[in-house]
Amino acid sequence: MMRYEEENERLADRSTCAGVRAELKMCLLESDCCKIHKRTPKDCLLKGGDTVPQDCHVMRNLFFECKRSIIDGRRRFRGPKGY
Repeated sequence: MMRYEEENERLADRSTCAGVRAELKMCLLESDCCKIHKRTPKDCLLKGGDTVPQDCHVMRNLFFECKRSIIDGRRRFRGPKGY
């Protein structure tokens, strides 16, 4: 899922769900909503409409599930979703 230019390149953010967050951010920045309409990624998620691809909405749900699994007691032993 993660796309890096070099083999040993890593994210500076080591928090849980950082990889999913980075993928969501890159998906939104590459969308027509951010490129053509010059909106912020947050505005694109809230009011993007058809200019945001379905993949970005799927990534948003995956990020939500990952964050929710951090506080879900049943998921603590299984690990966060999205990996």
